[in-house]
Amino acid sequence: MIDDEIKESILEALADIYGKSEVERKDITEGIVLEHPKDLSHGDYSFAMMRITQTNLGTKRSIEKSHPGATILLNLTLPDAPKVQAQKLVAKLRLPKEIEKVEIAGVGFINFYLSKGFFSESVSEALRQAQGYGKTKVLGNAKVMVEYTDPNPFKEFHIGHLMSNAVGESIARLFEFRGAKVLRACWQGDVGLHVAKALWGMKQKFEARSSKLEEMDAKALGEAYVLGSEKFETDESAKKEITALNKVIYEKSDAEVDKLYDAGRTMSLKHFEEIYKILGTKFDYYFFEGREGREGQPIVEKGLAAGVFEKSDGAVVFKGEKRGLHTRVFITTQGLPTYETKELGLNKAKFEKEPDLDESIIVTANEQSDYFKVVLAAMKEVLPEVAKKTKHVTHGMLRFASGKMSSRTGNVITGESLIEQVKALVREKVRAREIPEPEKETLAEVVAVGAIKYSILRQGIGGDITFDFEKSISFEGDSGPYLQYSYVRARSVLAKATTEKIRASAELPENWETTVLEKLLYRFPEVVGRAGRELEPHYIATFIIELAGAFNSWYANEQIVDARDSTSPYKVALTEAFTVVMKNGLWLLGICTPEKM
Repeated sequence: MIDDEIKESILEALADIYGKSEVERKDITEGIVLEHPKDLSHGDYSFAMMRITQTNLGTKRSIEKSHPGATILLNLTLPDAPKVQAQKLVAKLRLPKEIEKVEIAGVGFINFYLSKGFFSESVSEALRQAQGYGKTKVLGNAKVMVEYTDPNPFKEFHIGHLMSNAVGESIARLFEFRGAKVLRACWQGDVGLHVAKALWGMKQKFEARSSKLEEMDAKALGEAYVLGSEKFETDESAKKEITALNKVIYEKSDAEVDKLYDAGRTMSLKHFEEIYKILGTKFDYYFFEGREGREGQPIVEKGLAAGVFEKSDGAVVFKGEKRGLHTRVFITTQGLPTYETKELGLNKAKFEKEPDLDESIIVTANEQSDYFKVVLAAMKEVLPEVAKKTKHVTHGMLRFASGKMSSRTGNVITGESLIEQVKALVREKVRAREIPEPEKETLAEVVAVGAIKYSILRQGIGGDITFDFEKSISFEGDSGPYLQYSYVRARSVLAKATTEKIRASAELPENWETTVLEKLLYRFPEVVGRAGRELEPHYIATFIIELAGAFNSWYANEQIVDARDSTSPYKVALTEAFTVVMKNGLWLLGICTPEKM
């Protein structure tokens, strides 16, 4: 890409200035930092010379110290001011033909201006590659498993699972766009105390007869779980029954309990699949605590014999304090494995299913950070090869005006209820539009899911999200529907061009003045690269919002389709390039692009 060529030129010029015959580059991207000026009149790329010179501090600064990726100019004194150093550097630059001019600004900024030809070529490239624009093979077909969403059967699919799904699906797509083979995985707790609470509640509501069980749905199961949770906290007798039931479920020692369990589990998993379809996620692997999780106990028992784990008051624990963490129980006094132990079984199973897996990504909420630190510390000792390839990525919480929702107390907004609430608002918004009624319902769902996903992904994934219903569905401003509407608007322009028989042409018109839209479009592959390296989808979201704003401003001030205008074919090409980038960018966020709105 052009930014790499500019960095190469800078490194070579620095080597020439200071008499270095050879330049060792381990990572050009890290070695020389280029930025895009906020004011586009200041160029398309900018390099700050003061990053490698600090004469104002009276210190010696070497390129190696300032930029670890460029191992040159060791122990070199840079006595001149940054502006003087910038002048020396510019005089030695051997730049690619795509750079039209270079200017020195301020106290040592070097601004690079791209040529009109470069921009027209980037438009042409977007049209040529279409769905492939922005894709690379940089990961070389590495095999990556991304685990996310992770709802628990017998509990409702709450907004935390919606958050995890949006983040995890986008991360999976970023890996795919950069050349990896991605396997999507979902880890579900189908055994454990929460199941016992739900089954206890079910037993209060239903007889274990098929006629009664058939009446059960996701809502009823959620109510049963809430009942069991409340009684577990307030009724000592119920607590004892639920604790005993937990052991019975895990050991599968009661046929009637097994029947109730199977009915609840089947219904839960079926309901989750309905939600995954709406969200656009298709998992390759489903792992369960009741299956893969059981494989964790032998791992812990072996680790206990090796001194990794210790006995404590009848339980088996991992002494995290020895590693600067905290102690956690891995096997209870009843001899049952905890979540921590099941996690070991899960991660072992991942690499048994896919022995050539290069990386395993686990996506959860921030509140599990401390838990995972201990689990990964234990994993390093009992499953070192697995731990080496495992990375934990955390996201914030989705909140509303009333604060965090709780499935234990019943004060919960489920994932599907949130989608339905947003759909209702969208239906009202598009009610008067000339779209067939069946299409309106599909559109309402596509726009609602897009609104929710964009609200989640528009900022860094580590922060909490305050969801605003009205802002989320706005067709103007910082929202998913605004992006979808911008795409639809551009598609309507292309449809009009087809009617007018104006074909897109990326050939640069005579006396063409480069637009802001062109100055943004070419950045898309660069933004994808950064988002993928840092696993931060918000870079994509931020970029396409800025791009949509540029397109809509240009659209408002230009007549794009005009058979009498010799520049119209290029304007149509520019519009088509915009749709290519928008569609690819929205896809990376897991958001669909409707054809009408």
